[in-house]
Amino acid sequence: MSYSWSSAGSGQDAPTSWNKKCGGGVNPASRSGTGHDEPSPNPKPGPSPGPSDGDSSSNHEPKEAMKVKKGCNTTDVGVPITTEEDLLTNTIITPEDVLGLQKITENYLCSPEDNVYNIDFTRFKIRDMETGTVLFEITKPPVTDKAGEKRDIDPSAGRFVRYQFTPAFLRLRQVGATVEFTVGDIPINNFRMIERHYFRDQLLKSFDFEFGFCIPSSKNTCEHIYEFPPLSEEIMREMILHPYETQSDSFYFVDNKLVMHNKADYSYSGGP
Repeated sequence: MSYSWSSAGSGQDAPTSWNKKCGGGVNPASRSGTGHDEPSPNPKPGPSPGPSDGDSSSNHEPKEAMKVKKGCNTTDVGVPITTEEDLLTNTIITPEDVLGLQKITENYLCSPEDNVYNIDFTRFKIRDMETGTVLFEITKPPVTDKAGEKRDIDPSAGRFVRYQFTPAFLRLRQVGATVEFTVGDIPINNFRMIERHYFRDQLLKSFDFEFGFCIPSSKNTCEHIYEFPPLSEEIMREMILHPYETQSDSFYFVDNKLVMHNKADYSYSGGP
């Protein structure tokens, strides 16, 4: 997925998913680093929302300056093919494991408890790099539970998001996605995200992004710039006519160990 915090039940049911409409036709989910392209024509999955530039953190939280990173496109070469069934039996899942997946996963490959670093995505913004137009912006709502209140919380809440975009997104050439996130009291080394987008059973694009080192109890901001190849009219038409058949897995690693897994699906028809 994508960066998310909304409740989605099992992550597949539309009635319990978090639906977001985005002006200008933008798509969620992406970061900085290296993008892996499949052979053309490649539908453009698009980046996930990122936080606003220049947002100030609370006084007690260290905050790093915003990093701007530009992805480059390569191909996955020499990566062994893996299956979801095989990975679910592994004690540790590595980046190489998920890079070998050939289709969208049906299950989450790790549990929320694996996020021992308390990584929490709090703000996202997406902009068209050619015009500077902000296409999507969202901030995580504050916790409103009163002291002493108890609620049943779905353990998968915040791991699935459903996005609705206009067809115009598929024609964007360069998009900047800014993300703001906080971390807990454990330093994070080698924070990496791999995001794989599929249309039906076809891998469209695999993004590979490095966040680097995060100091403990810090708020971090990073903008990731995506450059997309032109899409064929046939591919764009199919993606528009078949909403939510475009899906993504977002895998987050610390020191090459999977600690978070989010999922998303996308509509480019401009409506539910």
